[in-house]
Amino acid sequence: MVLNAFLSPLQMTFFFSDRLVLLFDFWSVHSPTGLVLSVLVILLLSVLYEVVKMGKARVLQRALLAVPPSLSQDTLLGPNEGDGGGGDSEDSCVQEHEAVWFRYHMGQTLLHVVQVVVGYTLMLAVMSYNAWIFLGVVAGSAIGYFVVYPLLWVGNGAVTSHPIQ
Repeated sequence: MVLNAFLSPLQMTFFFSDRLVLLFDFWSVHSPTGLVLSVLVILLLSVLYEVVKMGKARVLQRALLAVPPSLSQDTLLGPNEGDGGGGDSEDSCVQEHEAVWFRYHMGQTLLHVVQVVVGYTLMLAVMSYNAWIFLGVVAGSAIGYFVVYPLLWVGNGAVTSHPIQ
C-alpha cells in the first residue's frame, strides 16, 4: 500500500506525550517544560471561556433589569394604538430604553464572538488528542466555573437569591 506524501497518519486516540504541534506550526512542543507551559496556556484559555460565558449571562441579567417590561408591550402596540395619551416624553423614554438595550445587545454580541473563538480554539486543542492538553481544558473549565459562577449571583456587595430557590 502506497501512502500519499501529503497524507500522514493522524493520532486518533488519546496519548500521553511531551511532543506535539498544537494549533499552529510555530506552537511545537518538544520538551516536558514546553508541555507544562502549553497545558498552562490551555488551562487559562479554558478559564477565560468560563469568564466570558458568565460575563455574557451577567450582561443579559443587567439588560433585563435596565429595560422595563412595559417597553416590549409599548413597542408591540405601536405609537398610535396605545392609551392615546402618548407624547414626546414617552417617545424619548422609549428611545432611551432602546438605546440602552442596543448597548447591552452589542456587548452580548461581542462577548459571544469571543466565546465562540475561544471555544473553537479549545476544541481544536483537544483534537490534538494529547491527554495532557485535554486534562488542561477540563481542569481550566472546572476552575473557571468554580471561581466565576458565584459572581453571577453577587449584586452590589450582597448575594441575591438564586433563581432555583
